[in-house]
Amino acid sequence: MSSSTTNTTTISTAGPPSRRNTELAMLAFAVIIPVFAYANAGLALSDELPSGMLSYGIGLGLLAGVGHLVVRKFAPYADPLLLPIATLLNGLGLVIIWRLDQSRRLAVRAEQIGQTFAPSAPNQLMYSAMGVALFVAVLILLKDHRILQRYTYISMIGALILLILPMFFPARFGARIWITVGSFSIQPGEFAKIIIAVFFSGYLMVKRDALALASRRFMGLYLPRGRDLGPILIVWAMSILILVFETDLGSSLLFFGLFVVMLYVATERTSWIVFGLLMSAVGAVGVASFESHVKVRVMSWLHPFAVYDNPRPSWATTDQIALSLMSFGSGGVSGSGWGQGASDLIGFAANSDFILATVGEELGLAGTMAFLLLYGLIVERGMRTALAARDPFGKLLAVGLSAAFGIQVFVVAGGVMGLIPLTGMTMPFVAYGGSSVLANWALVALLIKISDTARRPAPAPAPSTDAEMTQVVRP
Repeated sequence: MSSSTTNTTTISTAGPPSRRNTELAMLAFAVIIPVFAYANAGLALSDELPSGMLSYGIGLGLLAGVGHLVVRKFAPYADPLLLPIATLLNGLGLVIIWRLDQSRRLAVRAEQIGQTFAPSAPNQLMYSAMGVALFVAVLILLKDHRILQRYTYISMIGALILLILPMFFPARFGARIWITVGSFSIQPGEFAKIIIAVFFSGYLMVKRDALALASRRFMGLYLPRGRDLGPILIVWAMSILILVFETDLGSSLLFFGLFVVMLYVATERTSWIVFGLLMSAVGAVGVASFESHVKVRVMSWLHPFAVYDNPRPSWATTDQIALSLMSFGSGGVSGSGWGQGASDLIGFAANSDFILATVGEELGLAGTMAFLLLYGLIVERGMRTALAARDPFGKLLAVGLSAAFGIQVFVVAGGVMGLIPLTGMTMPFVAYGGSSVLANWALVALLIKISDTARRPAPAPAPSTDAEMTQVVRP
C-alpha cells in the first residue's frame, strides 16, 4: 500500500500592517526636535538652558503619548504620518511663541498702544492640551465618518451661523472675525471651514452628476447649464458678503476656494475652476474699490515700504508688512539662529499673523521650506487618504479638509511674504490662537478617522457550513 503526503496552505485574510509602531517612533522625534529647539533658543537668549525645558518636554511627550494611545485603540489602521507632523508643528510653534515672549521690545510696543504685555506661551500650551483633548474626543465619539453625511444641510446652517455671528460684534484690527464675550473670544471661521467641508461633501456627492453636465463647449471649456450655476453663484455671493460686512479677506478666499476645488474634484470639469477664478477676481476687485479696509490691505501689499515715504500716504498706517519682508531678507539661506532675529519689531502680531517671519529670519530659507514641506505632507497624506477611501463621501471630505488646510497655509504664507494681500489668518498649529489650534487638531482627527476606514482590511468572510476555512490542497 502506498501512502501520499498532503500539503495544505491556508489562504490568509491578514490586511496591511497598522504602522502604529512607526508612528510611535516618529512621535519620539516630533517631541525631541522641539525640546532641542527650546534649549537652543534659551542658550541664545540667556546663555543657559531654560528652566522650563524639562516640564515642556514631559508635557509635549504626554500630549503626544495620549494621542498615540487613542489612535492605536480607535483608529489602528490610520495614516502614521498625520499625528507626528501635527505634534512637531505644534511643538515648534510653542518654542517660537516662547522665544517671542522673552522680547523686551514686544512689551514696550504693547505699552505704546495702551495694552498690558502678558506671555503667550502658557496660554498656547493650554490651547494645545485642549486641542489634543478635542482630537481624542473626535476619535472616540465619531464611530464612522459616514455618519456626518446625515447632517449635510444642518452643517450648512451651522456654518452660516458661525460666519454671520461676528458681524454683530465689534471689529478688531479692522476686521469682524471674532466673537467676544468679556475676556473670552473665539474665531468661528476656523471651525466653519470644517463644517463647510462636511456640507460640500454631502451636497456634491448627490449633485455631482447634474453639475458635470455641459450644454455647450466654448474655447475648449465645457460650460455648465444655466440652472447649474446656481450653487456656485450663491457661494460666490456669500463670500463677497463676508468680505464686505466682515472685511475678512482670508475667510472669503478660503470659503470660495474650497468650494471650487471640491467642485472640480466631484465633476472633473475644468470650466468650474476657470469660472471660480474669474468670479473671485471680479469680486475681489469690486470690493477692494470701495471697501476702505480691504483697499488699505491691497495698497499695503502693492507698496509695502510706502510707510517710510516722506510725506507718508494716508493709507500707510502700519509697517508690519515691510518689517516682515525685511525679516525674510535678513534671514538668508540658513537664518540668524534661534533667538537671534529681530522679527519682534513687528509688534503685537509677531506671534500670530506674522509668526512665519520669525521662522524666515531665524531659520532662514531652509527652515521656512522645512515648515512648508511639513504642511505639504499633511495635505499630501490627506489627498492620499481621499484616493484610498472606499466611499464617495469620504473621498470628498478628505479632499475638502486637505484643500481647506492647504489654502489656509497658502493665504497666510502668501500674505506674510508679499505674494498676495495680507489676510489676517493664522498658520495652523504654529501661530498663537486657541481657535486655530482647536480647529486644526479636529481636522487632523477627521483625516485620521477617514484614513483608518480606508486602510482597514476587509472583514473575513463568514465561515462555511462545510469547512472552517478555505484550503488549497496539493498532492
